[in-house]
Amino acid sequence: MKHDSRLSATLHALLHMADHGKPMTSDQLAMCLRTNPVVVRRTMAGLREAGLVTSERGHGGGWTLARDLASVSLRDIHLALGEPVLLPLSPATESPGCLVEQAVNHALDDTFREAQALLFERFGQIRLSDLAADFSRRMADHAQHAKGNHDAA
Repeated sequence: MKHDSRLSATLHALLHMADHGKPMTSDQLAMCLRTNPVVVRRTMAGLREAGLVTSERGHGGGWTLARDLASVSLRDIHLALGEPVLLPLSPATESPGCLVEQAVNHALDDTFREAQALLFERFGQIRLSDLAADFSRRMADHAQHAKGNHDAA
């Protein structure tokens, strides 16, 4: 199964937008994400339809957050992205008549379903403001560490 990184890339972009404090163009966001601006525009268009971002054309335009970070959960973003698959939805069925495979798949089906429900519930508890606060702490620690290394030199 191919790994879908849209959620993490989108969170990355939204945190850059929050930190930037003014509209960011698709080109700027694409540089942050090391991707193509077309990918950014396609993703942001879905977020705009969900009311999470806005866009303005022209000089000084770009993408901006439409809601306060504390009001946006990871679940909101996951839903706006079309609910990309995070876990296998079901185990592979290669020999449907095999009783061993049936027993294994029955157990895995239940486990995958429970894991998906737990993950979705947890996504509802995590806010963009939580991620932004963690980022700010990391930046402060990084700056303090860099200053300490500079002072020691």
